[in-house]
Amino acid sequence: MGLVLNCKLQITNYKFYGSRRSRSRPFSARHRRSTRRRILQALKEKGGCSLDKETGLCAGDIEERVKLAQPTVSHHMRILEKAGVVEAKREGHWRWYRRNEKIIAEMMRRLKAQL
Repeated sequence: MGLVLNCKLQITNYKFYGSRRSRSRPFSARHRRSTRRRILQALKEKGGCSLDKETGLCAGDIEERVKLAQPTVSHHMRILEKAGVVEAKREGHWRWYRRNEKIIAEMMRRLKAQL
């Protein structure tokens, strides 16, 4: 069951956690969720951005923090961006990412209301 937010973005476990194949591969799915949580945690930390931003990180900073290759980070960032929990902005040759705190707070509020 997905969460429908005011911005008309539907966020479902399927979109955030990957493809349907992940349901048949529980270890692999857990690993992907763990990676995305690590990325979101890294984006939550203040400072340390190569682009001198107070919040958020460029793709290279994320790679360095979560110890993953660029294509893997790009894949996870695309999923997080599609789910709406991450915002991306191009700055020259760099892509700069930050958490969408409004969407994350709304997701948490709705999840707590369902429990």
